Amino acid sequence: MEQTPHIAIMPTQGMGHLIPLVEFAKRLVLTHNFSATFLIPTDPGRLPAAQKSFLDSLPAGINYVLLPPVNFDDLPDDVGSETRISLAVVRSLPSLRDALKSLVSGFRVVALVVDLFGTDAFDVAAEFNVSPYIFYPSTAMALSLFLHLPKLDESVSCEYRDLPEPVQIPGCIPVHGKDLLDPVQDRKNGAYKWLLHQVKRYRLAEGIMVNSFKELEGGAIKALQEEEPGKPPVYPIGPLVQMDGADEKSECLRWLDDQPRGSVLFVSFGSGGTLSYDQLNELALGLEMSEQRFLWVVRSPNNKSANATYFSVNSQNDPFAFLPKGFLERTKGYGLVVPSWAPQVRVLSHGSTGGFLTHCGWNSTLESVVNGVPLIAWPFYAEQKMNAVMLTEDLKVALRLRIGENGIIGRAEIAKVVKGLMEGEEGKQIRSRMIDLKDAAARALGEDGDSTKSLAELAQKWKNKIIS
Repeated sequence: MEQTPHIAIMPTQGMGHLIPLVEFAKRLVLTHNFSATFLIPTDPGRLPAAQKSFLDSLPAGINYVLLPPVNFDDLPDDVGSETRISLAVVRSLPSLRDALKSLVSGFRVVALVVDLFGTDAFDVAAEFNVSPYIFYPSTAMALSLFLHLPKLDESVSCEYRDLPEPVQIPGCIPVHGKDLLDPVQDRKNGAYKWLLHQVKRYRLAEGIMVNSFKELEGGAIKALQEEEPGKPPVYPIGPLVQMDGADEKSECLRWLDDQPRGSVLFVSFGSGGTLSYDQLNELALGLEMSEQRFLWVVRSPNNKSANATYFSVNSQNDPFAFLPKGFLERTKGYGLVVPSWAPQVRVLSHGSTGGFLTHCGWNSTLESVVNGVPLIAWPFYAEQKMNAVMLTEDLKVALRLRIGENGIIGRAEIAKVVKGLMEGEEGKQIRSRMIDLKDAAARALGEDGDSTKSLAELAQKWKNKIIS
């Protein structure tokens, strides 16, 4: 049997979960001489092309197995993504059992690592005497809320958004109920019940890794690491972000080469975020009114869902067809619009990029932090509103756009905030604070950094399993 310690990793759906887990596996393989296998639940239908090519480019020492697709024919079309993600794990347990049985026969499997909605897989890990762990791909703040949620659920009878006072999350800035993550917004909903089911099982884990670092979320991490009976140890090991080594220069990178240093606002809403038709138009006209240089990754609008492309990228329509008449011609001198995708990591690390209008997804936020790029917060779904609160009110590295009475962020508001970040006095202060965070992130991942030590402690704990 192979004596190298081996980790089995079961991600839930979405590139936002897969990317940091792969970076975590890379660190273990390259720095601590581990090997790893991803066991991936799949939806009916094809694996998205972006995910397939990403998995096919995994380095030596990291393999993947696609578990057979599960059946969702019994689910209504409007089922919440948290329900769908949790059920994909539950319905994949028989095939996970077969895959883990095969792994255990050939490798020294020291842990099964699941992400935030995968705790039902712990039952299978127990059958093979494999240690259960959680990799939490979001903030320490959201993890603190997860661990606090069972207590909150017992003490509050109304909807959290109806509470007169903000919710006190251990170690964190208080957050109004309406800004808590999506699945807790309707307590009668299946998504909330699934979330509560998951977080009650968090205490079954032997440890929780979180993609954050002490200088970014000191209060939350301190609270998470306070010892309590039955509470798993928490290992802050971030910021784990994708290092994009693509060789070829795309059109947008060549365009950035020709722009003045720090002058361009990057506008992108991650792998899932979509705007309504009216909101798309207001954004276009707001960018034009701001007269600031911009690089905008535009997607076709969707009037029903803010995360329409989370499970699959919608490329059926030409997104340019939905832009205001004459917009592309009028902004040609200072704006570039690209359809559907841009090499985000390379754009954020480019010297000409001076700001990022973002949905506040945690991967995008950490990519901004490691590159010192200040933010404009435009949260959509999941825990993004909580992230926006932390970024604007606690860390003060972002400006927040205000939604109008009609539920739309207007062009004048967009123009004002864009100008404020790129040219204003407040923008300079935000930029300075973000540079400090960039330096702190580099320290955390340095040879003697907190996150480096945290991962080494975990790796040693797993290696000791082989010795014992």
